[in-house]
Amino acid sequence: MNRSAKLLLSALSLFIIAALPCASAEEMTFRVVGVGDCGAGQCPQIIAAQGEIGEATPDAFLNFVRENVGDGQLHGVLLLDSPGGKVVASMELGHTIRRLGMAVIVARPGSGGQAHGMSVISGRCYSACVYALMGGKRRVIPPESRVGVHRMFNYSTNFDFSEGGIVQERNLDDGGMRTTLSNYARSMGVSTDLVNLAERTSPDQLYMLSGSDIARWRLASRKL
Repeated sequence: MNRSAKLLLSALSLFIIAALPCASAEEMTFRVVGVGDCGAGQCPQIIAAQGEIGEATPDAFLNFVRENVGDGQLHGVLLLDSPGGKVVASMELGHTIRRLGMAVIVARPGSGGQAHGMSVISGRCYSACVYALMGGKRRVIPPESRVGVHRMFNYSTNFDFSEGGIVQERNLDDGGMRTTLSNYARSMGVSTDLVNLAERTSPDQLYMLSGSDIARWRLASRKL
């Protein structure tokens, strides 16, 4: 992460405010937003990512960066707000974020005016999103934002005459994926205890990480 991105992180600390997380679970989209001081009519620009992480998300993100990096105003900072999604795709997104050297903040764009650009408000990063978050070269979870984890699962679709047609069956990991996730977390500088905690948590609920959890497992800083 370059010096200008670090300065922008410091400036963003003035704009984080609390807000209720949005309920949308649509597929993740990306947009460039201007934040902070808009001197000479130009705001520093960063990328905001919101929505569910799907199989196409990693490639879509990389393509978006390539299309928008050319004007010199785009900084290496990503606002991340997501209810979760596909685990493997989230790791791939994390790898892409790390290769690009980007900082990640769990937050989303708020409102703003022309003089000061957009504000940044609290966000959420639930379930598989935490593995995308791990990819940040620097990771920030402001106190107003929320991060939660649970045991991973997927669905298989079958036809069952006794059930009257097509049924979905939820499948839990047999241990192989936990090893993959632990290796991934370790490579990103995050404690594997976070993965173990997630895999001990029912898939029907979220374990919300406290400030001490975030610090102990080296997931992120609380301050920009």
